[in-house]
Amino acid sequence: MSDSNQSNRDDKLSFDLTTQPWIPVLRINGEQDKLSLRQVFEQSSELRRVVGDLPTQEFALVRLLLAVAHDALGGPADIDDWSDLWGDEQCFAPVGPYLDAHVGRFDLLDTRAPFFQTAGLRTAKDEVFSLNRIVADVPNGEPFFSARMPTVDRLAFAEAARWVVHAHAYDTSGIKTGVEGDKRAKGGKVYPLGVGWAGNLGGVFVERPTLRETLLLNLVAADTTGVRIDEQDAPAWRRDPCGPGGAERAPSGVRDLYTWQTRRLRLHFDEQGVYGVVLGYGDPLSSRNRHDREPMTAWRRSPAQEKKLRESLVYLPRDHDPERAAWRGIASLIADALPSGQSSEPPSSLRPTVLEWVARLVSDGQLEPGFLVRARVIGPKYGTQQSVIDEVVDDSVSMAVVLLHQQDRRYAEQAIAAVQDADRGVMAVGDLATNLARAAGAETDGPRAAARDRAYGLIEAPYRAWLRDLAKAEDPYEQRMAWQRQVHEIAVELGGRLMTAAGAGAWQGRVIATKKGTEWLNSALADKWFHSALDRELGRPDPSAPPTDTDEQQDSETTVKALA
Repeated sequence: MSDSNQSNRDDKLSFDLTTQPWIPVLRINGEQDKLSLRQVFEQSSELRRVVGDLPTQEFALVRLLLAVAHDALGGPADIDDWSDLWGDEQCFAPVGPYLDAHVGRFDLLDTRAPFFQTAGLRTAKDEVFSLNRIVADVPNGEPFFSARMPTVDRLAFAEAARWVVHAHAYDTSGIKTGVEGDKRAKGGKVYPLGVGWAGNLGGVFVERPTLRETLLLNLVAADTTGVRIDEQDAPAWRRDPCGPGGAERAPSGVRDLYTWQTRRLRLHFDEQGVYGVVLGYGDPLSSRNRHDREPMTAWRRSPAQEKKLRESLVYLPRDHDPERAAWRGIASLIADALPSGQSSEPPSSLRPTVLEWVARLVSDGQLEPGFLVRARVIGPKYGTQQSVIDEVVDDSVSMAVVLLHQQDRRYAEQAIAAVQDADRGVMAVGDLATNLARAAGAETDGPRAAARDRAYGLIEAPYRAWLRDLAKAEDPYEQRMAWQRQVHEIAVELGGRLMTAAGAGAWQGRVIATKKGTEWLNSALADKWFHSALDRELGRPDPSAPPTDTDEQQDSETTVKALA
């Protein structure tokens, strides 16, 4: 189809995102639905959450909704503004007139300023590419979460709109076809410029049972410490339409970042839907030291980058590890920005500003200490030079907001220490598996890893329940001791299963080398060392019982280190 014929046909078509259903949602009663932008805000009290085709799509759509809310409500400027919104069931009423005022920028198929697209975007050869380039569950090369391989031939307008939002947030890096007017193109190609903005983040946001509460709790006030929002901050639809190529500029605030145009794209469509796309690089944005702009990720200090760039301080987004459940990384979510003792040295990590904001709400008395929230973590794991998405992390941790309290850190400290208790229990189980394998003359790495995985799996649900109920305790230290006893019990039970499965070879044992010489290691000795380690790290379940012999504990430490 020629470009002129496409244009003529485009003039007759429209898909208004403010009135057409395109955002999948889950209602409080468990029913799924699809709503327009306007309906999502009108019915937010009746909705549980947005439901994306992928978790990353959900994160991108939530950020889009937050950009709309921030701009339509003009803030909130401070905590008093936020409190007024929280207490008003009709707080999103201004969104309707706001969308009316900007409706022209929310038409997916508009010929002059199509939503999140560049009108007339084309390559030198007028190529139209497969929709695989924007549908993230069908990456180039191999299947991911979808059975739509090997290609996506066509999308309905509603789904296409969702993938357009997702492309700006999470599109992969790699060499892309150059578009006409992009000065960065060389030989018809633009070389890698990085992933979409949200792809750099270990995404974090706060969830509640209704979408209304979720949106409000993530609506960070402009005067929040640790985040800068300029007066001229504006989302993409209140800026001039993007032309081909990219613009080097700094973000102005959350509305800008939540809708950052990291790509230039144009959908090709007919009356039946979208059948192709042109996709190129857009506005570049380095993730370095954006911690005062981007609130929905934790940050880590990078001494390596400080040395390389010769800068005194460099913070980078802390991404999510697919191998590590969210509860095990809770310290990055609830730990104070400054270490104990208020050291003058800049902190090695920063928790997400959105959680700093919630901490302020509880410290200022806007939320009760026992108020429960769920910290949701979402993020991709890219592979092969960021040219494909290998995995998507989607996890959550339910907690009382008292864990975020800025003045009372007792609960947070015990929650973090409880994870360390779990780690110690898992370490002891892993060491037992190692010693049993060594006693039997078998390879040790596999049994150790398998035992640790089983241990974390058994501890995860109890920890989540313990954390959720921590705020109910008057003394968090007593709760921590109860948790240590629970970890001890779980570890002992799993250790018993490992002993039963160890077999005759481990029971008979063999001579092994240690730092002190040689030792006859069998399952009985391995079990004694195991219980000694648990008592030492987690305390004895029965404090009246006699302590394990100190020499045996030291021998246990020496042997474990030798075998690890």
